[in-house]
Amino acid sequence: MPTTLVLFTRDLRVRDNPALAAAARRGDIVPLFVLDEVLLSGRSGTPNRIAFLLDSLHDLDRSLRERGAKLLIRRGDPVEEALEVAHRAGVDSIHIAEDVSGYAHRRQARLERACDEAGIALRAFSGITVVPPGELVPIGGDHYRVFTPYWRMWRSRARPRVLAGPRVLRMPSGLPTGRIPAHGRLARSDPAVGLPAGGESAARKRLESWLRAGGLSDYGRDEALEPPPGSRLSPYLHFGCISPGELFDRVSGHPGGESFLRQLCWRDFHHQVLAARPDLPYRDYRRARRRWRKDPGLLDAWRSGRTGIPIVDAGMRQLEAEGLMANRARLIVGSFLAKTLGLDWREGAAHFERLLVDADLANNVGNWQWVAGTGNDTRPNRVLNPLRQARRFDPDGVYVRRHVPELARIEGRAIHEPWCLDADQRRELDYPDPVIDPDGLGART
Repeated sequence: MPTTLVLFTRDLRVRDNPALAAAARRGDIVPLFVLDEVLLSGRSGTPNRIAFLLDSLHDLDRSLRERGAKLLIRRGDPVEEALEVAHRAGVDSIHIAEDVSGYAHRRQARLERACDEAGIALRAFSGITVVPPGELVPIGGDHYRVFTPYWRMWRSRARPRVLAGPRVLRMPSGLPTGRIPAHGRLARSDPAVGLPAGGESAARKRLESWLRAGGLSDYGRDEALEPPPGSRLSPYLHFGCISPGELFDRVSGHPGGESFLRQLCWRDFHHQVLAARPDLPYRDYRRARRRWRKDPGLLDAWRSGRTGIPIVDAGMRQLEAEGLMANRARLIVGSFLAKTLGLDWREGAAHFERLLVDADLANNVGNWQWVAGTGNDTRPNRVLNPLRQARRFDPDGVYVRRHVPELARIEGRAIHEPWCLDADQRRELDYPDPVIDPDGLGART
């Protein structure tokens, strides 16, 4: 009977997993996840993402065991470890999910060469996005550079087929499974206190509770920052605990579903840009007509949520505490860093990578370049005025009070402008003065 090794990467689920489904149809399977030393020592090796990853691996292992298999864990180079397990198990084929980062492309190319030398077939499956990068291409170009025409084409062409999870899995006996390590063996510090649980089971519970609560009907509206808006499914999408195709299928045709689909499309859009421009994480997509400032003090104030602009500080402190941040807050703090302070967007992207549990490379750098005016924005000179944004999206100051407790006693909208209080009140706050003159924010969005 043919035996297939399924090398899990960013597809940590059993439902709607094309690589796993195809392997199960062939015969025996060998499910494998390799704790990649290169990724653990780089941007993925952060406490928040490691904690979420370990949760997801435990949940994947439980799901596989319920079906008759179990997850093998190795640590090291994914190509070397996959080939070693393949030889031990006598597999004739390896399945893997495609990805778009430069590192993922290099990993797959190395795996192809190793499989050719070993006489093992390699199949790569789509599933990271709704529509695979490169499938939608404009006339005369290699990728879409503007979102709106991509959205129109994507909306007319996206018809994902959702696969059921296999009910029974067969696996060769005698293979050492390895052990999913404890968090402390991979990360040097603890994860954020408010970090959500990882895994396919948690993803499905989150989706169902959000839909039952009517979250989709309000999705896309101009709503306050508190209570936390949105589905909060982005970490699960990043780790592949739930597939974008299944989310497409679940929300299509529902009130509010179109706004949610638009966000799935934005995710696909950034992935197709990164696939075409692998240098996107460190090079401007379009040349910025500005010189970035170098000011370590300003950068530290922004990172630590001590800029003296409450709505900005609230967003940065939420990031530190929870490893998540609403999209509106990301836009506010991003515009403040790049457009108002004039600091390099790459510094902001690096900080987000360190703390965000859902710091998907394509989305993170794509959104940062968009807000900095160097990316795929048709209005690259737009600047978000944090005071106007605060009055619109946090009119009663609930969001700021939650994350900036030293301002909690200030009533109403006055919380957004503590510098307007009298001198005695300001001294009692233990809150910094603004790093810029608030009057200089100007007439901005």
